[in-house]
Amino acid sequence: MPILVEIVTPERRLLSQEVDMVTLPGITGQMGILRGHAPLLTTLDIGEIVLHTKAGQQYVAVHGGVVEVRPNKVTILADLAESAENIDEARAQAARDRAQKMLAENPPVTARPQLEMTIRKSNLRLRVAQRKRRGGPQYESNN
Repeated sequence: MPILVEIVTPERRLLSQEVDMVTLPGITGQMGILRGHAPLLTTLDIGEIVLHTKAGQQYVAVHGGVVEVRPNKVTILADLAESAENIDEARAQAARDRAQKMLAENPPVTARPQLEMTIRKSNLRLRVAQRKRRGGPQYESNN
């Protein structure tokens, strides 16, 4: 039986779709949610949301937020979420390259966490965008 997944950002509703299973990057690790899951409220880490359907898997990059799980619905309130087709690979690569260059130049200790986070987010964007190129199924967003 499918479970409804909604992904919402401060700007828009990215997705509302029934799936067989959703895999999320919880703050304490990866978690898989099926219909009938016990109620849960937790925070999200930076990572991939994987929507599992009979047609295959769909991927969304998520950059933090919260998730509410109910037995028949998963609501993801993301700080930022990007589907593969909305990711600008050239921009993500350029951001990663800039941050890596700045890290190599021995920046102040206070600047390092932000540069490392930029690299982490850029790597995630590139990984999700590359899944699109490999021909994996995608979805149409509901705006």
